[in-house]
Amino acid sequence: MTDEPGVPAAERRGFRLSRFALDLTPLRQSPAFRRLWFGQGVSFIGTEIAEVALAYQVYQLTGSTLAVGLISLTHLVPLLTLTVIGGAIADAVDRSRLMLVQQLGMIGGSIGLAANAALSHPHVWLLYALQLLISSSFSIGVGAQRSMTPQLVDEPNFMAASALNSVTSQFGAVAGPAFAGILIKYVDLKWIYLGDSATYVAAIAGVALLPRLIASPDADRPSLRSITAGFRYVRSQPVILGFFLVDTNAMIFGMPSALFPALAVHRFGDASLVGYLYTAPAVGALLVSLLSGPLRHVGRQGLGVVATASLWGVAIAAFGFAQQFWLALLLLGLAGFGDQISAILRSVMLYRITPSSMLGRVSGIEFMQVAAAPSIGNLEAGALASATSLRFSIVTGGVACVAGCALLGLAFPALVRYDARSRAQT
Repeated sequence: MTDEPGVPAAERRGFRLSRFALDLTPLRQSPAFRRLWFGQGVSFIGTEIAEVALAYQVYQLTGSTLAVGLISLTHLVPLLTLTVIGGAIADAVDRSRLMLVQQLGMIGGSIGLAANAALSHPHVWLLYALQLLISSSFSIGVGAQRSMTPQLVDEPNFMAASALNSVTSQFGAVAGPAFAGILIKYVDLKWIYLGDSATYVAAIAGVALLPRLIASPDADRPSLRSITAGFRYVRSQPVILGFFLVDTNAMIFGMPSALFPALAVHRFGDASLVGYLYTAPAVGALLVSLLSGPLRHVGRQGLGVVATASLWGVAIAAFGFAQQFWLALLLLGLAGFGDQISAILRSVMLYRITPSSMLGRVSGIEFMQVAAAPSIGNLEAGALASATSLRFSIVTGGVACVAGCALLGLAFPALVRYDARSRAQT
């Protein structure tokens, strides 16, 4: 670790608790970022609650776990297609306006879910159609959403802004399902969906009040050619391509969440414990975001990505042997801890390396990779566990993750050598 340029010398001397605290500088210095951060945080919790309510309603109406599983297709198809298209659009237009379209589409889908739930006989097909609308709206705007941070905060605050953004997503992932379980028990589903719709008001207000985020003069017009140029750019940048592949490797080989229900029943003897298994990695990730101060001083960020992705693999492999439930939760939390450090470092490197004229497309490609790799990893883990055993699938996946990280570190020396301090000085 090394000190990052711009950190006061007084702060670098000695041990101080404040070094570990979440850096709130972007919230203090940028009113636009502050409004957007708060609005997104509120709406993200509402979205997480609504997702649980939707799965519950589908099962309530059909009694089929397959029907519940098919909801994932309404997420996966837009994430694998519209994220890249939306990224190309984001590079050529005012990103705040594209994100406003995103939010309006999502609130429209949420209001539709409420109207359907208010019917005496809700339509199952409409649940899928409306969720597809929500997922498609999100996907078309996610490139703009993830690429506007460098236009709202100064470069020395990229790390702090990335950590703050992760707080909202991780807090929503932890708190949303917990709130959903309580609300489903006491509140009619139509009111839950309407509550989700209301949370979008904060996000829409934050987006509407953003300054104009004018596209770069040299940005390409949205087209198949511009999308292809985005993929060519990623391929030509060894640091970006390297950390994309490191994360893909970690998620494909070290993603065991599809096995959590079976583990809860067969290893820990209580099906109700499955929710805690799903929550544990998010708790570890949230802890990183809240105590992200030391990440400001990481100079070798590429090496940090390889090391923390390896930590994910080590923790998952150890989790495969855990017989005590508390130890299993601790190891999953440690895995989430490592993965979140990697995620924050990756986002900062992406902001610093990618020119503004290309950032929407690269952010869209990154999100496509982030969304698709865990789904492939769960498929791999489930298939291997069916052919062998739960323990073999989890442990070998963790070991393969570590081995893959080591090989990719050797294959992409530019990633391992990447030094944020040198780039800042340049």
